[in-house]
Amino acid sequence: MGFFGGVEAGGTKFVCIVADAAGVVQAETRFATTTPDETLGRTIAFFEEQASAYPMQAIGVASFGPLDLDPASPTYGYITNTPKPGWAGVDFAGRLRAAFGLPLGFDTDVNAAALGEYLWGAGRGADPVAYFTIGTGIGGGFIVHGKPLHGLVHPESGHIGIPRGAGDVFGGVCPYHGDCFEGLASGTALRQRWGQPAETLPDDHPAWQLEAEYIARALVNVILLISPQRIVLGGGVMQRALLFPLVRRKTAQLLNGYVGSPALGEEIENYIVPPLLGGYAGALGAVALGMQAAGGEGQ
Repeated sequence: MGFFGGVEAGGTKFVCIVADAAGVVQAETRFATTTPDETLGRTIAFFEEQASAYPMQAIGVASFGPLDLDPASPTYGYITNTPKPGWAGVDFAGRLRAAFGLPLGFDTDVNAAALGEYLWGAGRGADPVAYFTIGTGIGGGFIVHGKPLHGLVHPESGHIGIPRGAGDVFGGVCPYHGDCFEGLASGTALRQRWGQPAETLPDDHPAWQLEAEYIARALVNVILLISPQRIVLGGGVMQRALLFPLVRRKTAQLLNGYVGSPALGEEIENYIVPPLLGGYAGALGAVALGMQAAGGEGQ
């Protein structure tokens, strides 16, 4: 059985794992994101330590961005204009490729999480799959024909425009677009709109009806654009259990019967779903990127 390395590179924490082709984790480590030299050095050291017990066929990286994902670009595999100090212009993929000489998959953290859920989690058996993480910010990834969707760059669906609710005058928190999806419905938006962290708001607070409305409006756009067979919603905001039934009901109401599928009627509880991989979604997604780079089961 082959083994694959996976790196979930977050702005505050790195998670490095070795897993087999079935997605079973064999070894892992977690450490704070510091300087590129220190953090990538620890990443390389971990895989070197595991190499004798788990000889790897490839490594995958799921990274915070923005990223250059164009294989024809001279800066392919770089973190580009991130505001994280010291990380702009870092040749992330190149450093790992130079250290190990293995096939290397490279993508955004949310695309990788979508791929992990597609292969081993809540998206299994569906294609296309849409995955949103709704937390401090909002990001989305899409799996189409078994692979993360790319185009001009990578999708930035956290910044799609959505209609405002009646009487909502909140300006939004996105520094680029103000009242985009992230600007109106992220955890940061909830905190600024209501003056307290989302986790401290009671279940009967009006925040949750409005939050579900905005999430549903975004999902309607995605349903009409790419017609996913399943939508997975993760992130800290979605930990509030009451949101899922609210979002499902509001999504169906907004579509108003236009999309004739049982998935948006009596089967909607199996259509808009929470993730199954928990804290391993990004890291296992990175493993899946490595498998695809090696031409394995992730193809």
